[in-house]
Amino acid sequence: MESIRHNEQSEPSRDHSANNVSPAAPRAVPDTNNLPGWGADLDHADRPAYPMERTPARLDGVHWTTPEDQPLTMKVYHSVERPGVTPLYGTSAPPTGLSGRLRGAAYKLRENDIRHWLLLLLADRVNVVEGVAGDLRQGRVPNIFAEMGIRSEWRYNRAGLVRKVVVASAVAGAGYWLIRRRSGSQRRGPPT
Repeated sequence: MESIRHNEQSEPSRDHSANNVSPAAPRAVPDTNNLPGWGADLDHADRPAYPMERTPARLDGVHWTTPEDQPLTMKVYHSVERPGVTPLYGTSAPPTGLSGRLRGAAYKLRENDIRHWLLLLLADRVNVVEGVAGDLRQGRVPNIFAEMGIRSEWRYNRAGLVRKVVVASAVAGAGYWLIRRRSGSQRRGPPT
């Protein structure tokens, strides 16, 4: 029995000689009959949730056609490409401080604009700094290395951690060298 079947729908023939590109080969589809566990839930007797499933879904006795929206009690950002907020949203971390203003600026832009995503990334980094500053204001010293997962990184991804430390050390060393070089040339004054 063949373990790979070829897709019968192949691409129409085209002349690829001008581009010096070979035509695409038909896509290979794996034979799922020999894969262990494949289709294990196809038999309804083996599916614990099957007796509870029903098509159409059970909606007997509900008093609404669509659920009512969650009340807006704080600023909730949504894409300018959507007419409004989603019916449900998280409220555990409301936007505050500089990171909240950065998010507000990001959500005024469309999602296909790179500035939207870069502002959101910057807002995340600023939020981390704001969180550390908030901890220090409350008298707690954050254990940044534990929060970064250094112990787990050392245990499960030692090569990756060593690589990160070497790169960070090289960048810090190069930055220090450039600053020292620049401050040394300023002390000597302009060449005569």
